[in-house]
Amino acid sequence: MEAKVTENFDYGTKEVNVEKNSRLPFKRVLAYASTDTAGNLLYCTLTSFIMYFYTDVFGISVASAGFILLIARFVDALDAPIWGFIIDHTKTKWGKNRPYWLWLSVPFGLTVFLAFLAPDLSSGAKVTYALITYILAGVVYTGIGTPITAILPNLTNNSTERVRLNSWRSNGGMIGYLITASFTLPLVAFFGNGNDIAGFRVTVGIYAVAAIALLLFAFSGTKEINTRSIKSLSIKQSVKAVKGNWPWITLVLAFIFFWLGQTTRTSTVIYYSEYNLHNKSLASILNGLIVFQMVAITVLPFLVKRILKTHTQIIGFAVAAIGQILIAFAGNSAAIVIAGWIIASLGTGIAVTLPFAMLSDTVDYGEYKTGIRASGFLTAIGSSFCIKIGSGLGGFIPSMIMGKAGYVANATQSATSLAAIKFCFTWLPAIFFIIGAVIMLNYIKYEKNEENVRKQLV
Repeated sequence: MEAKVTENFDYGTKEVNVEKNSRLPFKRVLAYASTDTAGNLLYCTLTSFIMYFYTDVFGISVASAGFILLIARFVDALDAPIWGFIIDHTKTKWGKNRPYWLWLSVPFGLTVFLAFLAPDLSSGAKVTYALITYILAGVVYTGIGTPITAILPNLTNNSTERVRLNSWRSNGGMIGYLITASFTLPLVAFFGNGNDIAGFRVTVGIYAVAAIALLLFAFSGTKEINTRSIKSLSIKQSVKAVKGNWPWITLVLAFIFFWLGQTTRTSTVIYYSEYNLHNKSLASILNGLIVFQMVAITVLPFLVKRILKTHTQIIGFAVAAIGQILIAFAGNSAAIVIAGWIIASLGTGIAVTLPFAMLSDTVDYGEYKTGIRASGFLTAIGSSFCIKIGSGLGGFIPSMIMGKAGYVANATQSATSLAAIKFCFTWLPAIFFIIGAVIMLNYIKYEKNEENVRKQLV
């Protein structure tokens, strides 16, 4: 093992003792939870509805919509590590991470709102406008989302409080997602009164204002410690922390496949409800049942006390896949579709939460192997990058399949097109979830060695 890079944590003995031995005020916990509420309120609106908005509201072809999502993924390959480098080198009187919730709150709300503005343009100009606004919204989101995960070790030195914070954050994120998943389409119909463009403008505008307020509350209500004299890492050192870090690589790959499956199911639910089941309102009902993810998140701490985190993650993937397969055999039965969706949501609730907690273990492993603790860089790739790559491709792949099958917006679909929609909504997410579970099998041996790694780092 190479010599470790020494880092001096000169943040004061008094402050450390206070943080180790005290329970964080509820305001701080709530402020941290509000970050994910704000992030999901806007970004989940973007990932869940943008393809439908482009094709059936803005009037962009399904092929062009897929092209936009594909190009954005190349940008994502660059902006996540860049944000990680930036955060690793940030030093302000407010800390390293929380200033970005202040600086980027308004740009975040504005860029997502512009993505749903749908100005009256020519066909070519629509594609250009959609591409620019979608990319901008994604880049700003990474600047918001990366600090949400990276800040956790700097909020408290109390391990129990970190678990509490992460639990509240997960449920805060689920509240944001539940709001957009359940109420977006009804609000669009209410405010638009038959004009979906106007409906989306007002709805997303309301979400944007709410998200900005939540991020400002998060900035004012949180406090960072452990950041006064942490030695900055060079880009070369940060990248070097990936070398030989196979648990991190495994987790990143599995998490990408989770988001592929999750976004594929959420981005196509409206198509399946409207065209296959002829019940567009069912999409809002199904999205509302995402609340069952919160049930899984709540019982998750009890599961990981009894079985390995890896096994728990594999169970989450498996349950999600089983739920999707059940929907595939539901036919026109809304009851069976709902049952399958609930089962899948229980699985995704587990699969979406654990990787964030496991990332810190892979940061430890990286330090163990290379002597470099590049928490910002590894966290940026392991969280924001996975979310954006997975959710982007999770929208792109169905658009390509549906486009090849002859999907035409706002028209009676052919049998081939209906079969493609069904495949994208049911079997495709199940396939992604199964692949994620298989990948996680490689993580077991590393989790069993975590205690030894921690002892080596002491």
